[in-house]
Amino acid sequence: MTQNCFCGKNCITTKENIADKIADLNPCEKCEDITIKKFSPINELIDFNKLDSDYKKCECGKRPIDIVMSHILKIMIEEEIVPQNATLRRHSPIPLPSFYYSTQMAQFIGKDSVILIHPDFNKKVAERLNNEVDEVKGVLKGNPQEVNGMINKDSPIKNFELLSGCDKRSDVMRTLIKNEAELEKIIINKNQHQHHIEVAPTTEEKLIKLHNYLENSNIKKGIAIDGMCGNGSIGIYLLKYGFEKVIFNDIYSEAIENLKFNLEVNEILGNYEIYNKAFEDLEVEKCDLCVIDSYPQTDIEEIIKKAEKIADNVLII
Repeated sequence: MTQNCFCGKNCITTKENIADKIADLNPCEKCEDITIKKFSPINELIDFNKLDSDYKKCECGKRPIDIVMSHILKIMIEEEIVPQNATLRRHSPIPLPSFYYSTQMAQFIGKDSVILIHPDFNKKVAERLNNEVDEVKGVLKGNPQEVNGMINKDSPIKNFELLSGCDKRSDVMRTLIKNEAELEKIIINKNQHQHHIEVAPTTEEKLIKLHNYLENSNIKKGIAIDGMCGNGSIGIYLLKYGFEKVIFNDIYSEAIENLKFNLEVNEILGNYEIYNKAFEDLEVEKCDLCVIDSYPQTDIEEIIKKAEKIADNVLII
């Protein structure tokens, strides 16, 4: 499998490079911890004439996240995206890590480490952010509070707009499944402008809930359905847990294409089927378990009825 993204860089996380990417999250011994007051105007705290890509950069190439976000906010102020008295807490864009592993975002970040999203970004500010802030990998226009993708068969597809750079992102989730001397990990690669924003710890919590449910239930590890599979983390977990077969389904075609890639990345060789349908229209054989992980706003009353019809056991994540 190629490890290079469309942008020509090593953006894609695989089994082969995961250890190096995890190790690269750590700061060096010389990284200086700097915290900026979040509610104070940034132009009163830092001299903008000094605030460039070398400002407070360690010799290892990393800078404190607060310095990086201050640099970003400076450019947003100059481009009149935010007011002159903008603060980190009120006016910063959402920084999405391009690689995520751990319970919190790395406090020191290096080149191509973050993907930014803000509803008022434009092409000009996006190009400046990509060109002037080394840590910025990609810039998206959109509201991170809105659902990205396709909620149900009656809703249109909604995507964020990729204004500049590359938005390929990798989340590595720890699991409770033991494999020889270590716990299994699940790798999810995605283009963030096409998929719902969900940070790795949230997915990990769902996998823990699923694991505990399976450990405390007498469910046959036969056929399982990941009814709204998205990028595939739940179904991949079920296969790693030992189910004989998993049926993946999602109405969003981009999610299905990304699922296929993530199955390859995670080296899934088990028995599975893939469907691109509304869950209500899914026609499959009777199964042992159906897991439903829907968007927060989704009315799932009919979905639950369908799940109970086709599965002996139903889990709503």
